[in-house]
Amino acid sequence: MKSISKQKLWTILAASAATMWGISGLFGEALFNFSASITPLWLTQTRMIVSGIVLLIMAQALGQKPFAILKNKRDLSVIVAYGLLGLLPVQLFYFIVIQKANASVATILQFMGPFFVLAYLGLTHKQVIRRLDIIAAIGAFIGVFLLATHGKFNHLAITPIALFFGFLSAVGEASYTLIPVNIVKRVSSLVLTGWGMLVARIGLIIIHPQFGNIPHKPQVWLLTSAVIIIGTIIPFQMMANALRYVKPAIVSLLDAFEPMAATIGGVLFFHLSMSLMDWLGTVLILVAVLALNISPKNKIKAKKQED
Repeated sequence: MKSISKQKLWTILAASAATMWGISGLFGEALFNFSASITPLWLTQTRMIVSGIVLLIMAQALGQKPFAILKNKRDLSVIVAYGLLGLLPVQLFYFIVIQKANASVATILQFMGPFFVLAYLGLTHKQVIRRLDIIAAIGAFIGVFLLATHGKFNHLAITPIALFFGFLSAVGEASYTLIPVNIVKRVSSLVLTGWGMLVARIGLIIIHPQFGNIPHKPQVWLLTSAVIIIGTIIPFQMMANALRYVKPAIVSLLDAFEPMAATIGGVLFFHLSMSLMDWLGTVLILVAVLALNISPKNKIKAKKQED
């Protein structure tokens, strides 16, 4: 009974974490609307440095020895790859799409990440691509088409640059999922995410340092703090710990709360106008991604027999 109640609790917390990520995109959109001097690059750099330091301090306080991992060259190389190829694109490109379009579009396009994971596993690990996967992929790209054009072939509702960075964000989401798949079994999520954030921040400084002339107003720092705390520190840990009690397939389904929260929040607070085709495209993408987690009954039975 206790394990069942724990599972229910962490299922709710995992859904809450996904919702927080969706809401944090709305905070980012509010920041970009507040001042043109606040850029995706500045927000990403600020989010990463603060979050990285806080997470490592938490890891140290919990006795997880965050500096010990730096002595292992193999683990260190994975952290560098995780930061530069996973965390950096998944956050920077996401905020670029928010600035160029809105939080709803950015979150929905990033939600396409599992298809890039599937393509990678199919090419490199010879994972069998099912008929359902192909149908889901077609459905998802029809959804993107409807979202980008409002269903009109001669009209783009989303700029090409927003679409481009949206797909790069989805690729980053795939990298973010795949790169730490082995190390996460041995290394605390606090340590992994903390160092990954700092590595990504260093990468951004090398590529293009941006400090900017940020308006020193309470609203700016309140919204920035919300992006860091509600959009990074709390949900990352909630989701990481949820995986101990909730099956990964269920967690993947709960990720749908992120685009739902961003879309509903955009409509309620940013007067986002969604046409019938936009809603249809959004639903198609959500259903298509969720369909990837459907397992055939014979596989489920086989798994139960193995257990």
